[in-house]
Amino acid sequence: MEESLCNVEFLKGPKAFIARVQSDLGGMREYRSESFEEVLEQVIIDLQEEFETSSVQH
Repeated sequence: MEESLCNVEFLKGPKAFIARVQSDLGGMREYRSESFEEVLEQVIIDLQEEFETSSVQH
């Protein structure tokens, strides 16, 4: 059975890219940068840390 771990939404504003991430462990958070690559990197690092930490605790 599949289970949703998180929701990620990428938006492009007039001056910045925005990523909104929501998960049960980390709640809702938002990242902003003029560079899409930077926003993507922030999301990847955050989710890696979150899920590595949760797998260690279980």
